[in-house]
Amino acid sequence: MNGDTQTAPRPSKALIEEEIRRRERSEAFYGAVWGIVRALIVIAAVSVLLSTLWIPVFRVYGESMMPTLRDGEIVIVVGWGELKRGDVAAFHSNHKVLLKRVIAVSGEWVDIDADGAVTVNGETLDEPYAPEKGLGNCDIMLPHQVPDGRWFVMGDRRLTSIDSRLGAIGAVSGEQIIGKVALRLWPLNAFGRVD
Repeated sequence: MNGDTQTAPRPSKALIEEEIRRRERSEAFYGAVWGIVRALIVIAAVSVLLSTLWIPVFRVYGESMMPTLRDGEIVIVVGWGELKRGDVAAFHSNHKVLLKRVIAVSGEWVDIDADGAVTVNGETLDEPYAPEKGLGNCDIMLPHQVPDGRWFVMGDRRLTSIDSRLGAIGAVSGEQIIGKVALRLWPLNAFGRVD
């Protein structure tokens, strides 16, 4: 056995300082990336919480609310405030979410003639949002009084809409209501308030 020992050359001070700077940059980079990932996770969680509990977002399917809402549009629904006549409401019905316009509230009398003219408490409604009038699908007795704690809703496209004129849907209860359709998000060229 030879008594000679070989030692590795010692790195220079400049080389050691460069390695320390490289490691610090690497740790700073990965720390920043991890910070961004954590922030995105928090933002996503808050967005999901908001959208499911307080400000749900829905995509419109079908044409029953044309021309106000079109198939494929994306809307925000707010769940606070009392629904009033003329508001577009989102509600649960038969395992679906429907969007329809409030025509009458609790205690009011609704009547619809053969031509589709709607009267509430004997007063004919001015309905610029419903360009095509008609009785449509109706199997309830008219005139119809809206029960307590309920809303009578109809689609703006009266001839094809399935709504409170059918006993299967009926007047919508408070438990079914999600809220008022407040804002159109998509398409961007139609972004704005829903009336």
